[in-house]
Amino acid sequence: MTSVAVVAALAAFVLLAAPALAVTADQLVAAALDRTRHKVVYDPAYRTIAYPMGDVPAATGVCTDEVIRAYRALGIDLQRLVHEDMRAAFQFYPGNWGLKRPDPNIDHRRVPNLRVFFARHGRSLPVTARGADYAPGDLVTWNLPGNLPHIGMVTDRKSADGARPLIVHNIGAGPVLEDMLFDYEITGRYRYLPG
Repeated sequence: MTSVAVVAALAAFVLLAAPALAVTADQLVAAALDRTRHKVVYDPAYRTIAYPMGDVPAATGVCTDEVIRAYRALGIDLQRLVHEDMRAAFQFYPGNWGLKRPDPNIDHRRVPNLRVFFARHGRSLPVTARGADYAPGDLVTWNLPGNLPHIGMVTDRKSADGARPLIVHNIGAGPVLEDMLFDYEITGRYRYLPG
């Protein structure tokens, strides 16, 4: 192995083994807001992707992909973290898909799995009807019509009346910033700021 290959292999090992750097809510919000500048076609198709740091094609994705990409911009690989947690504690994750073991291609892209991961490794916060209770960087999950799970991120931007924070999410038209916090049934609120 050449010295360049050894250095590259060591750097890859350190990246995977090292604990994540401290992430602030401001950094997370900035990364989420940056996602709204990307053109993304909504595509929930299952794809085989690299592991770790795998992603579906940049011009495609769903609500979870925007959350994953915001964290990834800060060096946090939710694909790896969710996969490792599912390998260690598979029994705590939903059995909605009939899987017998974790699948690193898709597990991190499923809202119910992210809910479990964020509750286990971050903080599960009370769901309220007061917009002021939702802090920048909080992750909110909803149940959309048709019993479809959804996720988005709370920002520091406010609604026109100042009563609600705006949310970055992808509900089908690509990543957008919208006043939609209370448009659907909220199923969870989480705070995940590793480091």
